[in-house]
Amino acid sequence: MNRTRMLTTAFESPGSDISAYISSVHQFPLLSAERELELANRLQKEQDLEAARELILSHLRVVVSVSRQYLNYGLSQGDIIQEGNIGLMKAVKRFDPSRGVRLFSFAIHWIKAEINEYVLKNWKIVKIATTKAQRKLFFNLRSQKNKLGTDTNLNSDEVSSIAKTLNVSKDEVIEMNHRLVCSDSSLEGVNGACGPIDFLASEGDDPLTLIGNFQESSYRTDLLKAAILKLDKRSQIIISERWLKTDEGEKPKTLKQLSFELGISAERVRQIETSALNNLKNALKNDFD
Repeated sequence: MNRTRMLTTAFESPGSDISAYISSVHQFPLLSAERELELANRLQKEQDLEAARELILSHLRVVVSVSRQYLNYGLSQGDIIQEGNIGLMKAVKRFDPSRGVRLFSFAIHWIKAEINEYVLKNWKIVKIATTKAQRKLFFNLRSQKNKLGTDTNLNSDEVSSIAKTLNVSKDEVIEMNHRLVCSDSSLEGVNGACGPIDFLASEGDDPLTLIGNFQESSYRTDLLKAAILKLDKRSQIIISERWLKTDEGEKPKTLKQLSFELGISAERVRQIETSALNNLKNALKNDFD
């Protein structure tokens, strides 16, 4: 594919030919820290659109990677990528190189925010989250409950703790927990069939976030691999199947599939996944600090 066609394909909506789109965006090389700083300064000081273009093209693969975390929502990956690309463009426009962070780390939040908004608008089950506080609770309540070691009902201390952590009211925590618990009662489907729980993304920090500042460092990649090997076997399986086998467009296994293979509930798979990702995050922090 010639460069002109590559550029056209990369900025088009992914459409139905996801494989061709993914192939095209992976042909754009990652930027060195020096090149990224040069381009960002040109954009900020001179409004250089070619610099903006190169920054965007080099990070389109990041949007593709993030989009895979949302495949089980039942929405089109092409549409998810398109929304993520909008977030990337917003990030590039607002990126300040003087703050000493890489564009990857800055953009990841804008990409996810744009995709989250799209999911909230288009996935029926999340119509339970209509206010800003409810949206925050929808995407974070389960992970907070996992940290507290509770599955369903919350006591007053737990409600207070979550409300303080997420900066929402106690009543909002109680209301959202009730809605989610009611939804969870039918999430796992009947007689082994896939239920809506299979369409919920993990609340844990993904590997992209864990190594975002160090995307070009083989040393940090080796540390991540070493940290994974320190996990128990079941955690390794879940991390591998949910996060490490998504290259070349391969879909991650659903919580229901893994629950069947491991002989545990889908909710338990979710808890193990969240715990394992937190362990990886802490392991990497200890090495980087």
